[in-house]
Amino acid sequence: MAYQKGRGATINPASRYLATTSVSVEDGWDLPIEPCSAPRTQFFADRTVQIITRNTSPDVPFDRSINAYKGCEHGCIYCFARPTHAYLDLSPGLDFETKIFYKTNVRAHLIDELARPKYRCRTIAMGTNTDPYQPVERKLKITREILEVALECKHPVSIVTKSHLVLRDVDLLRELARLRLVSVMISVTTLSNELKTKLEPRTAGPAARLRTIGKLRDEGIPVGSLIAPVIPFINDHELEAIVAAVADVGALAAHYILLRLPLEVKELFEHWLSEHYPLKAERVMSVVRDTRGGKAYDSTWGQRMRGTGVFADLLRTRFDVAMEKHGLRNASLPKLRTDLFEPPTKATPQLSLW
Repeated sequence: MAYQKGRGATINPASRYLATTSVSVEDGWDLPIEPCSAPRTQFFADRTVQIITRNTSPDVPFDRSINAYKGCEHGCIYCFARPTHAYLDLSPGLDFETKIFYKTNVRAHLIDELARPKYRCRTIAMGTNTDPYQPVERKLKITREILEVALECKHPVSIVTKSHLVLRDVDLLRELARLRLVSVMISVTTLSNELKTKLEPRTAGPAARLRTIGKLRDEGIPVGSLIAPVIPFINDHELEAIVAAVADVGALAAHYILLRLPLEVKELFEHWLSEHYPLKAERVMSVVRDTRGGKAYDSTWGQRMRGTGVFADLLRTRFDVAMEKHGLRNASLPKLRTDLFEPPTKATPQLSLW
């Protein structure tokens, strides 16, 4: 499959869980193949059973999250969530960015879970797998509905996004921030529009993301930046410039994550490299393997985000120096409050007296 404008994946491998797959073979009897039109994005209602997802990962700062969407139209080729589409018997490739599932009955489910007697308030992370502000959120407003419930119940939430659409909800975020119940991280992967278009085709441009950081800060909303992923010889040379740019517009903190290539993401990324950077491809993957103990990916807790080896150590040092230079060395977003939480009251049908 050739590269298609506006899409990240250049191939569409089958789900790893399918018992059988088919492959087209040229046998001389086929009619001339008509060029395929660009695939349109399709949206499907998800039969939501539980909206809050729990995790016990020791190297992430949250134990629960909400992902309003499965799949993401942003099309970031490196997205570590791509393999989850295989559970739906769909491809982590093009299917992941063209077949999007969205949560249903969100308000009712969230109120039900927050109202349970054994529920204990902790920050709910949003945007941990797929972006809560991907394009369809403009219409469906699922993320906004979650924020509305959070404000009503005074429940803390954290948000990670690449989209300026987060500014649509500044009214809710402002009130949550006033109570110290929200923080936002804007992902800034590159300052180059050309690279952004290849790497993250349907996301906001670098300038728009920097403006978003500035506007959130102006509104009194705690905001930082996530430089993720850092890719050897693709965007790692921008590390210091990105730290400088986000600090200049008011980011209160910054973090970075080294490229992660779990499961099918490895094949997808390698194919993307061969399409866009054929002369760099082997060099990039060689350094990636050096940072992962000789493999394309190592999921060891505490190492999967930063990697190991000479390149990883140098990257860590460069980042620390840049953070020190721009006054962010020991900076962090404020800890969110949990003591204000007011469990919602579930509506129960009134019994008839007759």
